[in-house]
Amino acid sequence: MRWILVGVIAICNTLGDVLNTAGMKRQGELESLDARSLGHMLARIVQNALVLGGLGALTVSFFALLSLLSISNVSFAVPATAMSYILETLLAKYILKEQVKWRRWAAVTLVAGGVVLLSL
Repeated sequence: MRWILVGVIAICNTLGDVLNTAGMKRQGELESLDARSLGHMLARIVQNALVLGGLGALTVSFFALLSLLSISNVSFAVPATAMSYILETLLAKYILKEQVKWRRWAAVTLVAGGVVLLSL
């Protein structure tokens, strides 16, 4: 059950982050921090299907993490869910078309090695 929850967390967290990124890139930059600008941005966000989908996926991830913490130690749960960093980097490169340089790939490789060590 632990690894099923880890998978749910990794997939939902990754999906949530990618959807939020795609939605907010379409949203545009916040011009200022005054109440009117913030209100306009909030109004656009609640109509943005990508951001709402991302929030839904992150909500599932959060409750799966709570479930995982109820049956595992935090020293296992948090590092194991770092698998989402690997998935996020892959999706950032191939879905969001971000430029991912060799340092990030090296970091992702280190994270992947840590996840493998946890599974042993």
